[in-house]
Amino acid sequence: MTSEHSERTEDTAGRLAGGGRADPATEAFVAHRNLLFTVAYEMLGSAADAEDVLQETWLRWAGVDLGTVRDQRAYLVRITTRQALSRLRTLGRRKESYVGPWLPEPLLTAPDVAEDVELADSVSMAMLLVLETLTPTERAVFVLREVFDLGHDEIAEAVDKSPAAVRQIAHRARAHVAARRPRGVVSPTETQGALDAFRRAAETGDLQSLLDILAPDVVFLGDGGGVKQAVLRPVVGADKVGRLLAAGLGRITAASLRPAQVNACPALILRLDGAVDTVMAVRIDDGLITGFYAVRNPEKLSHMQRETALRR
Repeated sequence: MTSEHSERTEDTAGRLAGGGRADPATEAFVAHRNLLFTVAYEMLGSAADAEDVLQETWLRWAGVDLGTVRDQRAYLVRITTRQALSRLRTLGRRKESYVGPWLPEPLLTAPDVAEDVELADSVSMAMLLVLETLTPTERAVFVLREVFDLGHDEIAEAVDKSPAAVRQIAHRARAHVAARRPRGVVSPTETQGALDAFRRAAETGDLQSLLDILAPDVVFLGDGGGVKQAVLRPVVGADKVGRLLAAGLGRITAASLRPAQVNACPALILRLDGAVDTVMAVRIDDGLITGFYAVRNPEKLSHMQRETALRR
C-alpha cells in the first residue's frame, strides 16, 4: 500500500543492510515491504502491531536459505500471514476486556490509495470494523483472496489449510462481508463538500449546519481505550450525533483542526497543546456523513503523532 509508511522503505533497507549494499534477502524484503505491511495491517487493524509483525517476518526471513525458495513474494506473505494470525488471536483476547468501542488504529494514507477503489475500501475504518466480525482465519483468507487476489493454493499454504477448505472459507467470508460491508464509493467532490461543511459547522458551532450534512442513520463511534473520555457505546441518529458534536465544539478552534486522509477516507486531526488529541475519520455516502470514527486512545495515536510531526 502506498502510504506514509512507504517512506520507511529506504530507511529499513539501510538499517537492515548495515548502511552498505543490501544483500539479496534484504532487497527482497524491502521490495515487498509495503505489501507485507498492508496484509498485516488489514488483518490486525493496528499499524504498530503490523510493524511488529514485519520485524518478526524479517527475523525469520533472514534465516531462510534463498536457494530453496521458489517464489519469494509468496514465501514472505506466508510468514507475515502466520505471524499476523498468531498476533490476531492474542489481540482478540485483549479486546474482550477493552473499555468502550474498539476502533482500528488510524493510518495516514497518500492520495493514490484513495484512487485505488478496491484497496481504499479495504482499509477504510468501516470495512476494518466489518473484518473484525470474521474469525482470524476467515479474515486472513478474505484479505489475501479479495484484496490481493492470491490463489487458493497460495493462501492454503499461508493459513495451513487445504485448497478445498480455503475455497469454503473464502465463500463464507465473502458472503459475511457482503451482508455487512459499507455502501458504495462516494465521489471526491461529494466527499470534499461534506467535509468542508462539517469544518464550517465546527468553526461556527451552528447545530443546524451540522444536522444538514448528517444522514438520518449516522453513527458516531469513539475509542478512548478507558484512558481518554469517549462515548462508551455507539451514538446513532442525526439529532443525537449532532448534539454530541455541538457539545464538544466549544474547545475546538479552526487553528487546531487539520484535514487529512486517514485509512483512505477524509478525516480531521485535532491537536491540543501541540499534540494529536483526536483523529476523526469520516464516512460519507450520497453527500451526507454516515459515520464518525473518533480515535482518542493515546496508544493508538502514538504512530500518528510521529507521522504528523515529520510533516509539520
